[in-house]
Amino acid sequence: GFLMQTSQMLRKICMRNLVRKYCRGLTAERKVQLQQKVVTSAVFSGKKEGYLESLSQPFLETRLKENDLNPKVLQLIRGENIKYVTPVIKYDRNGFKARERLLVLTQSSAYVVEMAKIKQKIEYSTLKGISTSNLSDGIVVIHVPEDNKQKGDVILQCEHVFETVTKLCILANKQSVVKVVKGSLRFRIGSGKEGTMVFTVGPEPQVFKDKTGQLTVV
Repeated sequence: GFLMQTSQMLRKICMRNLVRKYCRGLTAERKVQLQQKVVTSAVFSGKKEGYLESLSQPFLETRLKENDLNPKVLQLIRGENIKYVTPVIKYDRNGFKARERLLVLTQSSAYVVEMAKIKQKIEYSTLKGISTSNLSDGIVVIHVPEDNKQKGDVILQCEHVFETVTKLCILANKQSVVKVVKGSLRFRIGSGKEGTMVFTVGPEPQVFKDKTGQLTVV
């Protein structure tokens, strides 16, 4: 029994040393990757299609560099540390027209940017929720409070949905507000109005306004 106990203790010590050695050998970049992937797993594992395939794809620090942004935009958000920039498609809340935009995440806020204009600013402290569907689409809805500052919730389509949502919820420190929804979700258009988005499966991916005026994501 004594030898058995000693053997188990040695095994534990050996394992601990191996883990410590492995962690010490990790580059800072690899550590960040692993920390981010842990958050992605907590938010999406077993909930959203495409999660398993995303595991092998390392997250990039950013999709666009700071100097890819228009100087006017840089001027407007100067003093804020830019952490992540990615191209997105933004859908208008009313007619659902698709528009090419950039999503800029700083240390304190998310910005929806059109060329040289900031179209919407969401301070992380006011962010109410982040919704995605359980299907393989890249739709993300950023829910904002009902106040005069905000025009309504932001509907985006992101190519790298797991990466973008992970970066957003880590920077905002709001992992708990991410929801993976089935079937449909409600979003705020502004001035007390709400809209509905429907998620469905079909032969080819598309996003359109259906006859009932809902945004349908296939």
